[in-house]
Amino acid sequence: MLQPLTAKELEYIADSMSNEDLLMKQCAAFVSTSSNQALKQLHTQMIHTHQQHYQTLMSSIQQHQSIAPTQPQ
Repeated sequence: MLQPLTAKELEYIADSMSNEDLLMKQCAAFVSTSSNQALKQLHTQMIHTHQQHYQTLMSSIQQHQSIAPTQPQ
């Protein structure tokens, strides 16, 4: 059975999502400025990987939303 996430865990997930978002933006910036096709393809793949990580983190928050306490503890 799922346990509610602690404030510390939620903070960690939020930080991780922020990091994944930054990595996606950095890869996208590289893709838009690079002329090397192989590196552009690699960074495009990395964008997709970071998007998957972001979605996984978002899903973990959404799964716990239904069991989260409505009042601070």
